[in-house]
Amino acid sequence: MLYLVATPIGNLGDITLRALEILRSVDLVASEDTRKTGVLLKHFDIHKPQLAFHEHNEGEAGARIIGMLKRGQSVALVSDAGTPGISDPGFTLVRRAIEEDLEVTMAPGPTGLVMALVLSGLALHSFTFRGFAPRKPGPRRRFMAVDLHAPHTLIFYESTYRIAAFLKDALEVFGDRPAALANDLTKMFERVERGTISELLQSDLVTKPKGEYIVVISGLDRKLRAAEEHDDPDDADD
Repeated sequence: MLYLVATPIGNLGDITLRALEILRSVDLVASEDTRKTGVLLKHFDIHKPQLAFHEHNEGEAGARIIGMLKRGQSVALVSDAGTPGISDPGFTLVRRAIEEDLEVTMAPGPTGLVMALVLSGLALHSFTFRGFAPRKPGPRRRFMAVDLHAPHTLIFYESTYRIAAFLKDALEVFGDRPAALANDLTKMFERVERGTISELLQSDLVTKPKGEYIVVISGLDRKLRAAEEHDDPDDADD
């Protein structure tokens, strides 16, 4: 059996009882970063062999894991934090296991994007997760422009080093929409700043960046969207 095991995104107390049960029972833990997972396993007194499984060795390590599964062994796949496969390695292994008709299941748990969305105060009924934007300005702006007219709340991940540039491009592409900036969720210095994109650019979270970021941006307002389409707002599609 292949188990996808969600792990805490910061606070180790967020791990689930089922996740611990699985990690204690499997034959191998496949880890995006064996050092980080080692800290987690040690904290909960779990002693299991680890195999590095990351974006640079997915093919080779994946083949080894598939071989183990075929021999009836069990493997738990974990990422550095959160849910495997969500902006982290895991998708290719799940697909290979399914193609080989091997059993796959999951122990759900912490996911930063959902926490950031709920705490943002923006609309929850419909949202689009976009993950990490391209690093360079031109491709990044084109990446954003795909959702320029979308009514859905947008969620992005971004690094310490590019958060200011990301928000500047977001302001240029989307205009000064309502947004929220979540920083180091579940950790000691967790913060969520809310306001317009231009207001967030002035926050010390951006001028003095540190830690990990999730950016939540409002979708295009229904009335504005209708106006752009030259329709009466009351006739716009829900």
